[in-house]
Amino acid sequence: MSRMTPFASPLLLGFDAMEKTLERLAKANDGYPPYNIERIRADASGAPERLRITLAVAGFSEAELDVTTEENQLVIRGRQTEQGERDYLYRGIAARQFQRMFVLADGMQVSGASLKNGLLSVDLIRPEPARMVRKINISVSE
Repeated sequence: MSRMTPFASPLLLGFDAMEKTLERLAKANDGYPPYNIERIRADASGAPERLRITLAVAGFSEAELDVTTEENQLVIRGRQTEQGERDYLYRGIAARQFQRMFVLADGMQVSGASLKNGLLSVDLIRPEPARMVRKINISVSE
């Protein structure tokens, strides 16, 4: 028996890449580091509504973090470098690398990233899409 996927519907054409992306995301995100996603509403200054992703990256410096967009994915990577030999009596703070991925809708843009008090914030804006109606001509064959 074959596995039925949500994108197997004959009404959803061309979503193969999205299905593969979702499968890859499910495998890549293991819950570390924890994060929040919040909506920041448009304000009186005319700034558009935006989203902010905030990751708890305590112990990582700016140089150890990497924020990139690849196709329509936001990829945040962290890689800590060992600071020489240390003699821990107890080690409860994780010092491991991570990769956190978020799929961005078409048109979403990263407007900036900042690191403050162990929290990495990445701001995203979603420009209002231009609504377009296109007339498709029908050719008649005789």
